[in-house]
Amino acid sequence: MSARKIALDQPESFSFSKESEKEIKFWLNKYPEAKKASAVIPMLWIAQKQEGWVSEPAMREIADRLNMPKIRVLEVSTFYTMFNLTPTGESLIQLCGTTPCWLRGADDLKKVCIDKIGANGQVSDDGKLAWMEVECLGACANGPMVQISNTAGDHYYEDLTAETMGKIIDDLAAGKTPKPGSQTGRSCSEPQGGSTALTDGALYDGSLAKAVKLPNTKPKKEKA
Repeated sequence: MSARKIALDQPESFSFSKESEKEIKFWLNKYPEAKKASAVIPMLWIAQKQEGWVSEPAMREIADRLNMPKIRVLEVSTFYTMFNLTPTGESLIQLCGTTPCWLRGADDLKKVCIDKIGANGQVSDDGKLAWMEVECLGACANGPMVQISNTAGDHYYEDLTAETMGKIIDDLAAGKTPKPGSQTGRSCSEPQGGSTALTDGALYDGSLAKAVKLPNTKPKKEKA
């Protein structure tokens, strides 16, 4: 049984926006009528992207739309940790604290988040920001890193330092959109200091290879 619980304070009602209804239609069209309950995860995700979290009224709305028992929707939303069961503010900073990021300074990023936002899981006083520590997000080579989720999407910010983390938080609080990706300018997961990839095509295109005569083979006849 899941130990995750929904928030004590809940809104009185919930309704999907026009934009969300378009996405719902797309997902419902993927399943036959008898199997439309399969859309429960996409619909929970759509609700979260609209509001920043999944409220109890949203779960009831989804259950009614999919003809599911409400407890089943509750079970799904509490089982998957990607669903936020409490308000998270306009932007949620998910800070990776797993070993690769920790070795490269994740603790320094945590201190910045605590100083500027508050405790792990706490929403800032202005309601704009929240942060939480999460497990590996799959960008180990570019740690320490965070994923920031809001209505603009879910973007990675990599190669962070305490200074760049602080600037990103300040920009978000000011209503700005920080540029995602590596904060040192490196491309993808290339080594720090620049790519070490081969630049001379002759080193790998086979043009420098010499013909090898194999035993017990007949030489090919040249075309007239």
